[in-house]
Amino acid sequence: MSQSPIAGPAETAPVTAGLAAPTDLGPTGPLGGGGGLPSRRRFGRESLFRWFTTASGAVVLVVIVAIAIFLIAKAVPALRADKANFLTYKDWFPDDPTNPKFGIAALALGTVEASVLALLLAVPVALGIALCLTHYAHRRVASALGFVIDLLAAVPSIVFGLWGRDYFYKPVQDFSAWLHRYFGWIPLFGSGGPYGKSVLLGSAVLAIMILPIITSLSSEVFRQTPKMNEEAALALGATKWEMIRMAVLPYGRPGLIASVMLGLGRALGETIALALTLGATYTFSIDLIENGGNSIAANIANKFGEASETGRGALIASGLVLFAITLVVNMIARLIVYRRREFIGSAA
Repeated sequence: MSQSPIAGPAETAPVTAGLAAPTDLGPTGPLGGGGGLPSRRRFGRESLFRWFTTASGAVVLVVIVAIAIFLIAKAVPALRADKANFLTYKDWFPDDPTNPKFGIAALALGTVEASVLALLLAVPVALGIALCLTHYAHRRVASALGFVIDLLAAVPSIVFGLWGRDYFYKPVQDFSAWLHRYFGWIPLFGSGGPYGKSVLLGSAVLAIMILPIITSLSSEVFRQTPKMNEEAALALGATKWEMIRMAVLPYGRPGLIASVMLGLGRALGETIALALTLGATYTFSIDLIENGGNSIAANIANKFGEASETGRGALIASGLVLFAITLVVNMIARLIVYRRREFIGSAA
């Protein structure tokens, strides 16, 4: 009699046993524990790493709180000795032993004025460079140009300041005269000269300094745009610019806004470059081309070495205001990214 082609129970048993064997990983399994459960050593390492990362994040908060406490403790005595309104007074005479008077109004205006103008100059250029690197330039050209832009961020601020004061000074002076000649009826360009160190000069130098930050972050955001979104727009007949306008820019808007806010925070805290390119005056004016202008950080750099005890406290008080402004700017940037996280996640 021929053997039946259907296997009996005795023949199927080894197969079943062979399938069941790998499930018993034992103490030497991939997870290091019997039955696939984590071992105590793995759990200990995970717990240690979790506590380490939590402590590292807490260190940042501790440092920020420590800086705030230091600034407040050093600023309070000077603010008590101030005979003027610190928030509205524009002059700076904290070293007068009998009648110290100082205020932050002119310095705050100069800080915001120079930073906002720097953003207006830098953001369009940074946006154009970022789009060129990600969607227009050849890969080799984009890599080389991106390297040069990143290298620009490594140049020390004092080099930018010296370059702006000694070489960029003359072109800005001629440009200021041209602005007054044709647009002098606008209060921003109403000064008739002489032109020299001004908010326009400081802002132009500052724009070059924050350009790499905005460009690099914007480029990374634009590269994260889903390829399906771009291909769908092109498949519907959109041109490349229409594809960028409909698919790339809406997706990258939160990151672009955050990069601009980070650039603003960088501009608000710049010290040496503005100390060399602003006129170090305490005038409350919106004129961008007149010889003058000052900022909180530049005033601290110029006055701290020769200031008295009250004068140093006054400078620290102005630094407290700058610290608060910068902190608020960075918090707004984080809030923008946080509120748009769902859109980014769904688009990805």
